[in-house]
Amino acid sequence: MSRVNSPTPAQPDCQVTREIFAHGLIAILRAPTTAHFPAVVDTLLGAGIHAIEITLTTRGALQCIRDLNAAYGSEAVIGAGTVLTVDEARACADAGADFVVSPVGAPEVVRAARATGMATYPGALTPTEIHTAGSTGAPAVKLFPASAVSPRYVSDLHGPLPDIRVIPTGGISLADIPGWIAAGAAAVGLGTPLIGAAATEGVDKDLAARSRQAVNAVREARAAR
Repeated sequence: MSRVNSPTPAQPDCQVTREIFAHGLIAILRAPTTAHFPAVVDTLLGAGIHAIEITLTTRGALQCIRDLNAAYGSEAVIGAGTVLTVDEARACADAGADFVVSPVGAPEVVRAARATGMATYPGALTPTEIHTAGSTGAPAVKLFPASAVSPRYVSDLHGPLPDIRVIPTGGISLADIPGWIAAGAAAVGLGTPLIGAAATEGVDKDLAARSRQAVNAVREARAAR
């Protein structure tokens, strides 16, 4: 007999989640408009970052997801961030998003995303919130804002919650990456510390170098574990 409060079965493993976990990085693009996003994504891919999150707070985000999938769908996973409602999740699916990320644990968004076949990563911070988000069947939980805690928090969570994979996001610098990966994070989400002003002002000469630094930081931290 199953328990009355048994959690929803975990979302089946999918290629999108495997890709994100394999590389350990999600680049988050947020700006007033998407004007510079194609050039930014081209630079990120060239440096080895293959998971791209376009936040819905950016004007034109859904059309940008369509365009990026048409241009880079065979070499990248393109998702949507700041997805807060069922309607937004469905619109992301219609735009061809591979995954959706939320800053909060909205179970109805997880259900809507799962129904369309998208991977979905709800947000949470406290152990109770993380357990609740993991119980929706999502393959990973966005730990947000990661700047409110430390990598030790992830390793402590793994004791009582060993089956929930977490993706720390929010306020993570490039120098912080090794600590989070060493603590057991499945991947990390990086916004401004990685992208800099490129999303709003255009690709700068250091974006590729920052991207390679992030890729190497994940690789080296995993090798040292």
